[in-house]
Amino acid sequence: MFNNKRILVTGGTGSWGQELTRKLLKTKPKEIRIFSRNEASQVNMQRQFGNHASLTFMIGDVRDLSSVVEACEGMDYVFHLAALKHVPICEMQPEEALKTNVIGTENLIRASIQQRVKKVIDVSTDKAVDPINFYGMTKAFGEKLMIRANLLSDYTKFVCIRGGNVLGTNGSVVPFFKKQILDGQDLTLTSKDMTRYFLTISEAIELLLKAADVAIGGETFVMQMKACRIIDLAHVMRKRLARSKIGIREIGIRPGEKLHEVLVSHHETPQTYQYNEQYFVILPSYLPQEPYAHYRQKQKVTFEYYDSSQTLMTHDQIEEMLKKGGFLN
Repeated sequence: MFNNKRILVTGGTGSWGQELTRKLLKTKPKEIRIFSRNEASQVNMQRQFGNHASLTFMIGDVRDLSSVVEACEGMDYVFHLAALKHVPICEMQPEEALKTNVIGTENLIRASIQQRVKKVIDVSTDKAVDPINFYGMTKAFGEKLMIRANLLSDYTKFVCIRGGNVLGTNGSVVPFFKKQILDGQDLTLTSKDMTRYFLTISEAIELLLKAADVAIGGETFVMQMKACRIIDLAHVMRKRLARSKIGIREIGIRPGEKLHEVLVSHHETPQTYQYNEQYFVILPSYLPQEPYAHYRQKQKVTFEYYDSSQTLMTHDQIEEMLKKGGFLN
């Protein structure tokens, strides 16, 4: 579907953006436009990817509407990855998270409609469900804005995808633990009871591309995934990587952290269907329902809610996941 198409990736220099770009380049698009505000990251990505005639870079910020309108010009598809994501930083600087995650998303919606983009795919997070931290609240606002945007245009379609933590992204727990282990330091846990969803970057991009392909606008796609206790993750990594005796210390939950993450809330389950063995799809309750008739041929989910304390991986499964992600080298 992307052959000879023009694609914009906001926040495209991050882990998601780079893997998405690798996948998209194989489809022979006319242009992939990487839009981000970090000059050094763009230079590094250009050097890493080499000379691709279809790969272009644009400095800009989703907070700036005129910049986003220019970035969307001539685009067929937009993948919206730009966000402030670090929970404690968003707690301490909420006004900055609001500018990027909410106002930036609204700017992208307005620009996409103005420039007649065909489809916009927004990347959300489990933290947007029943949010207790400011990051999650801004992403929940972003989801609401994206789904509601389908009422604003008969041409541009908007869809959300929701996933858990991607292994190895900047600032995430797996590279943090790995560095502590290789430096011979004790592993620091915020809570021994904490659980989290995890998926590999390849799985995350598969979900993105699936939503881009099949969505008709207004859906929220959710990947089915297993979760693990963070202490089990620490034990597996310590066993496989430690060269000396390393302890595990509990340091207390950080501002805005949950013990368990939710991917589908009990408020959403009445509108949630089993799309296939990999995905759920949440249908909007306030959009015209006729376009979604084909989803209602699928089975409704039977759970009350879907959170990270329910389906936990064993140590062997965690080890296999880390091997697959390349983090036990």
